[in-house]
Amino acid sequence: MSITTESEKTGMEQASAAVAITLKKMREFAKPGISTKELDEYGGKLLAEMGARSAPLLTYGFPGYTCISINEEAAHGVPSIDKILKNGDLINIDVSAELNGFWADNGGSFIIGEDIYGHGRLVATSKEILKKAISNIKGGVRIAEIGRLIETEAKKAGYTVIKNLTGHGIGRNLHEAPHEIANYCDRFNITRFKKNQVVAIETFISTRSTIADTQADGWTLCGNKGGFVAQHEHTIMVTGGEPVIFTAENGIWD
Repeated sequence: MSITTESEKTGMEQASAAVAITLKKMREFAKPGISTKELDEYGGKLLAEMGARSAPLLTYGFPGYTCISINEEAAHGVPSIDKILKNGDLINIDVSAELNGFWADNGGSFIIGEDIYGHGRLVATSKEILKKAISNIKGGVRIAEIGRLIETEAKKAGYTVIKNLTGHGIGRNLHEAPHEIANYCDRFNITRFKKNQVVAIETFISTRSTIADTQADGWTLCGNKGGFVAQHEHTIMVTGGEPVIFTAENGIWD
């Protein structure tokens, strides 16, 4: 969507605050010994307390309130009582929701407990690339150029990007135009960011893979060449200068 009124901006701010606060509190709640199902139910409770409804559940009938991916899972991990968090696990939590007709999306990867497997550099790189990408977005900038920036920075750090997982427009629905804000330069995409447009910008930085493949459960995605993936995401409003980061309260850059 493009924001045209103060009430629309307020609506996006409220929906974004709900998902951002939920993500932050879920990250603080996550610890060795709990299941991803327990973590997800905590997230669902937080959203409900703020009057928000889980976007993946509402839109796709996803079997959980949030997507929680661990270790080799790249995205869309299904919460389960059988998945117990352990010290050193790489975890990604993606929280999206609807509130009063407005939709917002955010996510972040982090490490449970101590970084005993050395995932910290991947996580830090993903965060920094997202920060750099967002700082370069303004009205008139080609979407493909932001993709080029993300992939270039990933390559500099010795990583690859997942090419079939992308950022997207958002606002009145979970996914809106522009539908593919890719992590690489799609030279066929001549679309430009527009001032006042609301978009979810996300990184998918990988140690090895370039494509995410759907697993047997029909939801979970894993890299085609194995390895690990870090994702970080903010919902923003494009301006003529620095973007407005609606989901800043999630603290993923802290």
